[in-house]
Amino acid sequence: MKKILIGLFITTLIIAASVAGFILYLQHFAITPAHLPSKISSTDEKPYELLSQISKQEEYLITVNQGESLRNVAKKLEDAAIITNQHLFVMLARYKGDHRKIKTGEYEFLAQYTPEKILDMLVKGKVKLHKITIPEGLNMREVAAVVEKAGFGTSNNFITVATDLNFIKSLGIEHIQADSLEGYLFPETYLFPAGTDQKKIISSMVERFNKVFINDWRDVSKKLGFSVHQIVILASIIEKETANSNERPLISSVFHNRLKRGMRLESDPTVIYGIADFNGNITKKDLLAATPYNTYAIDGLPAGPIANPGRLSLQAAVFPEKSEFIFFVSKNDTTHQFSNSLKAHNIAVRKYQLKR
Repeated sequence: MKKILIGLFITTLIIAASVAGFILYLQHFAITPAHLPSKISSTDEKPYELLSQISKQEEYLITVNQGESLRNVAKKLEDAAIITNQHLFVMLARYKGDHRKIKTGEYEFLAQYTPEKILDMLVKGKVKLHKITIPEGLNMREVAAVVEKAGFGTSNNFITVATDLNFIKSLGIEHIQADSLEGYLFPETYLFPAGTDQKKIISSMVERFNKVFINDWRDVSKKLGFSVHQIVILASIIEKETANSNERPLISSVFHNRLKRGMRLESDPTVIYGIADFNGNITKKDLLAATPYNTYAIDGLPAGPIANPGRLSLQAAVFPEKSEFIFFVSKNDTTHQFSNSLKAHNIAVRKYQLKR
């Protein structure tokens, strides 16, 4: 009897070891020989480094569609030479209880990934993310073009969504007084899975704006006598007037000073925004045109933001530098000459613009 028990114990150990070995094999049968050289010579100085360098060069995209079976996904992986055996991959998934947990989406796998890592990514939905970079100072139509170029719908649909009053209201932005999200599409680098809905993209941009425009800024704006929307308008003008971050508080001070004195802002970028199909040259006729954005012809701020300002321009609009300046002119070197009188301004114009 004792011998029988010992025999059963040994047999159980052998079976357990075999199962464990098979599971280990399932988890690490990964790298397909097709990805690698048939042999890495034992005389190579750094064979493992060579193996790593070769593997990292291979990237594979696989799309898992809605309702697609595990077997179909495994076949795709084998056909793409990401795994060596689709049947073993299915066995691994079933053993781990993951055969019904595969998430849909676009996945990017590296050649050195083991089947276990690949399965883990599929189960956790670690899909490939696509980058959308929105530079500071783009207007809404330019942002729409960037989003379209990144492969997320059409620019026309983007504009439709960004001007949908019901959608704007759903974002909970009570301070928006205009009929679009111009000014609130915060410039940033965003990462989205393929096929992300444009409403989600726009919502993310507005959410980022709300995180940047902190409550302290809202309180200061109120004390200055501005609504958040008015500050966004002012920040958008500052953004378009200079790319020099150090000058933004000074540019802001000029506009704040002019508004306090009841002077018109007379900002060229606002005129340009109000011109359909602007050809690059501002004419006298443009400066006299009565548009809601022509600050040469209207008092106060334009009808709405003229671009989507970044953090520094928003901050400058809330915290202008203290100055008596009411004019500035470009020096044509990314900086400006500031003046506190028309006489000094005219001298600067002659010097830097008329070259006299």
